[in-house]
Amino acid sequence: QSAKQVMACLRSIWGGRGPGRLAMLCRRASTSGPLRAQEKLVGDYTVVDHTYDAVVVGAGGAGLRAAFGLAIKGYRTACITKLFPTRSHTIAAQGGINAALGNMEEDNWMWHMYDTVKGSDWLGDQDAIHYMTEQAPQAVIELENYGMPFSRTEGGKIYQRAFGGQSLNYGKGGQAHRCCCVADRTGHSLLHTLYGQSLRHHTRYFIEYFALDLLMEGGQCRGVVALCLEDGTLHRFRAKSTVLATGGYGRAYFSCTSAHTCTGDGIAMANRAGIACEDMEFVQFHPTGIYGAGCLITEGCRGEGGYLLNSKGERFMERYAPTAKDLASRDVVSRSMTLEIQEGRGCGPEADHVHLQLSHLPPEILHTRLPGISETAQIFAGVDVTRDPVPVLPTVHYNMGGVPTNYKGQVIQCDTEAGEDRVIPGLYAAGETACASVHGANRLGANSLLDLVVFGRACANTISEDAKPGDPQPDLSPRAGEQSIANLDRLYHTSDGETHTAELRLSMQKTMHEKAGVFRHGPLLEEGCQDITRVVKQSETDLKLYDKHHVWNTDLVEALELQNLMICALQTVYTASARKETRGAHARDDYPTRIDEYDYSRPVEGQSPLPYDQHWRKHSMALVDEKHNVHLSYRPVIDTTLDEDQCPSVPPQVRVY
Repeated sequence: QSAKQVMACLRSIWGGRGPGRLAMLCRRASTSGPLRAQEKLVGDYTVVDHTYDAVVVGAGGAGLRAAFGLAIKGYRTACITKLFPTRSHTIAAQGGINAALGNMEEDNWMWHMYDTVKGSDWLGDQDAIHYMTEQAPQAVIELENYGMPFSRTEGGKIYQRAFGGQSLNYGKGGQAHRCCCVADRTGHSLLHTLYGQSLRHHTRYFIEYFALDLLMEGGQCRGVVALCLEDGTLHRFRAKSTVLATGGYGRAYFSCTSAHTCTGDGIAMANRAGIACEDMEFVQFHPTGIYGAGCLITEGCRGEGGYLLNSKGERFMERYAPTAKDLASRDVVSRSMTLEIQEGRGCGPEADHVHLQLSHLPPEILHTRLPGISETAQIFAGVDVTRDPVPVLPTVHYNMGGVPTNYKGQVIQCDTEAGEDRVIPGLYAAGETACASVHGANRLGANSLLDLVVFGRACANTISEDAKPGDPQPDLSPRAGEQSIANLDRLYHTSDGETHTAELRLSMQKTMHEKAGVFRHGPLLEEGCQDITRVVKQSETDLKLYDKHHVWNTDLVEALELQNLMICALQTVYTASARKETRGAHARDDYPTRIDEYDYSRPVEGQSPLPYDQHWRKHSMALVDEKHNVHLSYRPVIDTTLDEDQCPSVPPQVRVY
């Protein structure tokens, strides 16, 4: 209670001045006193022990929804984040959040489910897709009740715009308007709304704490160990339930829309704990990143009526997706743009990009529904969208793969001997860190914010079913966290090579972009496997760490983030090399067709299914060991919904737009 009073006093003193200073003071107020009672010295490190009912790692949309969902239910919850919550990358989401509200025309959540299954190229688990799309309307209304200021129709209802891959009546009724938005700043609004709710329900924050590793004992997760960036102390958080919500790993690539903090921390933590990650080869390239800068231009531009042009002034998407055109799914649009450039119809002096035309839209539409895009285009491309087209190029945007979970948010592993999924006790994941798998081989636009809130809430609900607030917990082993200390010791005391973290990171990023890009080819992928492995080994023998101090050591943090990125990069390039087909965002020049158990381009009757080891409609599972060897296995796709009578599953078919 005294800590709350101190923070309230600090807020009244500082008001709107110095938010960074206020954050630091509030953090000190909330982590001093009784919370630091279990403090001890281990070698060069001060180790502080904490005990909570639940720990959430990450404070983006998924982390905040899980954290305050638990706090509401009375769980003593800690939220660990390496940056201030409202700086999380969720804030960069622009387009909106999908839900079949039916505010613009008749809609149905089962149509939304059909579109999501189709968008996933039939690699999504249909029980999880069923759950997400059915929960979508309730999730959006909940956000509205929390105060999220959605754009409105003239009648006062939530405005819904068109978005890629969304249709009516199971693909037979034309374009759906299903994307609820706050102009083109939906993620910004969502994050601040959720953060406000978390403060209302007294979620405990540990801000600027870098999570290092999971604490695993006896096959179950017992918490996490984290580094306090302010003073270099180590903190062991003991908890009966741990939620990973650290976002994706877009920064493994040279050009991406991701923040510099998107370094795959949670995915790498799970890997170091012996948990194989799922479908890591599927990396989404957003069609419209600003040429030369990589900044995101939302799909909402095309939803509001914008379109793509080549150097001849042609609306080329009509050739590749005659029905959906510019609102085909993102993998289709990105590949179409790349083909136009490769075939010599690119724009500019280098013929290396295409144009996004918005100048035909009424100025009031640009001002009210796309204000952020107009500003971004002016700053990063020097373009006035009311007069000139925006130069755009596909850029890395989202990771479909991640820590495997079921639709309840529980982390799972495939037990090949038993032929079923096995739950990892005490461990949950949500958001881009997780792979539920609702996105399969390709995510539909505006399904990511939906994923965050639905599965963040699912984690909180599942934890409330599995444990009660204040449940007793066994003591941690005295050796818990030794792996993290050993890694820090190695970085502090043996990183005296010649190559700085930034050089190694750049080498990795360029390799990933060149060898595992929009279009992939067998020999290039094999080179990528060798090159990434070489960079990983070089980081162990030739890394130069300039700063050896414990306080605010950003050099150390970048090295730790590079370690995490390299684990993700290894998993991505090795699984991509192994998957010899084209499916969703994974496009192989040398294997241009999708290889299912049946040939769905003709009637299934009379066909014999391909054996499991000869088709690719299955999830890739990748685990990197301590010697950087990548071990691959596979997990069946779940083709049944939660209730086949209420919502029949969607059988595979040829995917066209």
